[in-house]
Amino acid sequence: MAEVTIVGAGVIGLSCAVRLLEAGHRVRVVGRNLTPDLTSAVAAAVWYPYLAEPRDRVTGWSAATLAEFTALAARGADGVVMTPGTEIFRERVAEPWWTSAVPAVDRIVEPRPGYAEGWSFVSPVIEMPVYLPWLVARVRELGGTIAQRDVASLAELDGIVVNATGLGARELVGDTTMKPVRGQVVYLEQVGVDRWWIDDNDLRNPTYVVPRSRDIVVGGTEDHAAEDLVVDPATEDAILARARALVPELADAKVIGRNIGLRPSRPTVRLEREGDVVHCYGHGGAGVTLSWGCADEVVSLL
Repeated sequence: MAEVTIVGAGVIGLSCAVRLLEAGHRVRVVGRNLTPDLTSAVAAAVWYPYLAEPRDRVTGWSAATLAEFTALAARGADGVVMTPGTEIFRERVAEPWWTSAVPAVDRIVEPRPGYAEGWSFVSPVIEMPVYLPWLVARVRELGGTIAQRDVASLAELDGIVVNATGLGARELVGDTTMKPVRGQVVYLEQVGVDRWWIDDNDLRNPTYVVPRSRDIVVGGTEDHAAEDLVVDPATEDAILARARALVPELADAKVIGRNIGLRPSRPTVRLEREGDVVHCYGHGGAGVTLSWGCADEVVSLL
């Protein structure tokens, strides 16, 4: 078994750590930032392949991750809840490309006023402020270590290295194809919403409503190459207007928080071995959705 250092302590790095430890490897995780100060912690985190390519590999990783989250929810893992929901469209569309990863998908006619059809299925909603600490505890339970460390070069590290640095790969390995995609979200008080909704008709301003145990995450934005982490009030107002039009039950829900994350986007996810380094980054807006499938492939590459 190998000595493995994972650089990056987000959902990808921690999932890889769990799988490698389960396979018998000795693992330490190091990250510039640790939970909760991570992009992963901002995610609304409903299972949904978003801003990730290539589709054939993404479909396989997504299916494996969906199966694992389904099993985790059945075992009562912290922060994982199987939740019904619908993606809706204003015009008739072909069956979405990702449906082959889902055991059962139903086509719904006129799911909301003004919408022609939707595709409904049961998806895991992962409450990241709860799930990430669960992942951390699982790594430590299996004998792994987690430490805060700023790694300037992979050459500093001995043995096998897993590069799960997300957007940090721009500087760490000089990957100029990595681009941030800024996403702004609003947290509303939980007012009894128990389904998620996604409206991607405006690709630059996707609308989603994701219920969690303590709040409801609504978004969002898809601002390519933007890195500003300051919340924009006008953008927040627009997000709320779209979300409340989509889900009228939110009309009187109070705003209890807001956040911004930078999705680590790349033309294709990079998951490959290069000497003693396994690269696993560039998951766009689908880090949670691809996490366990990619972790399984990282193990196979070792």
